[in-house]
Amino acid sequence: MILLEIHNRIVEDTLRQKFDNALAGNKPESVDITIADFDGVLYHISNPGGDKTKVMVSISLKFYKELQQHGADTLLQREYGAFITSAEKGYDVSILFDLENVPENKEEAVKKAGLLKRNCFASVFEKYFQFQQEGQEGKERAVINYRDDETMYVEAKGDRVTVIFSTVFKDEDDVVIGKVFMQEFKEGRRASHQAPMVLYSHREPPLELQGTDAATGDNIAYITFVLYPRHITKAARDNTINLIHTFRDYLHYHIKCSKAYIHSRMRAKTSDFLKVLNRARPENNVKEKRTITGRSFQQRN
Repeated sequence: MILLEIHNRIVEDTLRQKFDNALAGNKPESVDITIADFDGVLYHISNPGGDKTKVMVSISLKFYKELQQHGADTLLQREYGAFITSAEKGYDVSILFDLENVPENKEEAVKKAGLLKRNCFASVFEKYFQFQQEGQEGKERAVINYRDDETMYVEAKGDRVTVIFSTVFKDEDDVVIGKVFMQEFKEGRRASHQAPMVLYSHREPPLELQGTDAATGDNIAYITFVLYPRHITKAARDNTINLIHTFRDYLHYHIKCSKAYIHSRMRAKTSDFLKVLNRARPENNVKEKRTITGRSFQQRN
């Protein structure tokens, strides 16, 4: 299985190029790039006020206000410090870099800029991981509407943290492939007892969401991750956040890849069948005829 990158490569490559050009003493050039990411997220790389010596990276998330309720602003201040600036109009968070004063550890700055979306998401996970470790059971469940019709729920219990994703399957065959895919997750846990428990619910929400406004329907599915204390220790939590916040995109990416693979195999098999049929044509009904110019050709009856 392919793991999706948690960083935005275009942001990293653009910013790295700007830093390298500045350190080489080259004349700064203007930049104005808008980048679409998963979950309706947009990035914008630009020169604020037309100043080519400044590069601003901004991000827009439709659900950022919900993340703010769980400490997103505080976490971003911790991660980006002096690089945080007033958000660009139409965006939620902006970080600003001065090409005349390139950061000493420019590669670390580049990596952090590429992780802007991940770090926004991380706030809600870090908050509930902390609740669990401090034994603060009973805290209100976090509800993040990360897509127009899909939601993520995070809740801390005495011995675990549960993360539930609701997702919508656009096609009927996606439901079937999704079930097979989730079965592989269950099989994978048998091979590694350190893996989190994964539960799958189709049509109806899991018991934790019974009695809420959680969506139901034939094309609705819920995936529940049960994270135990070993998954949220200080040493493991960053990797847990990296993997779990991209799960929805990971699931649908592999469903599309599976469908593309199945279609390619079907086309290849159809081509093989046609070759067999062409070779099976009887040759005894072939008659040779001649044109008025004397050329011969074969005609099948």
